[in-house]
Amino acid sequence: MKITPSKINAFMFFKLPLGWLSRMRVKKIDSISCVVSIHHKWINQNPFKSMFWAAQGMAAEMSTGALVMKAIEASQKKVSMLVTKQEAAFFKKATGKIVFTCSDAALIASTIQKCIATKKGQTVNLTSQGVNEEGITVSTFKFEWSLKVKS
Repeated sequence: MKITPSKINAFMFFKLPLGWLSRMRVKKIDSISCVVSIHHKWINQNPFKSMFWAAQGMAAEMSTGALVMKAIEASQKKVSMLVTKQEAAFFKKATGKIVFTCSDAALIASTIQKCIATKKGQTVNLTSQGVNEEGITVSTFKFEWSLKVKS
């Protein structure tokens, strides 16, 4: 599958229905970054009338994971990918539209090349920052992805 926003969003409809129903959408993906938006709605809110932390995490993970998928596609190798660690920090109530951006594509590409060269699994730490419509950071997520070339 060619990694494009429309193809990932279609995939989400069939394979990640909770992401689709919460209006999580990949807006942009290129050789530098991935941008994913999610809207605060009734379906993903917490009792405090802001976006539930897990909904934010889902969008943040998608921004990092889609970049990993794109880099794997570019490598033309079969590479397994798995989140092995996650950490988050929250700074402001998440309401309205939140946009998560990961700009670690170069780091992912070099890690995949190291996997290919060494034939050993590698980990890469990726960060996704969530900002609201005013441009204020509401949360930051860090994901450790484990990558391994399949034999």
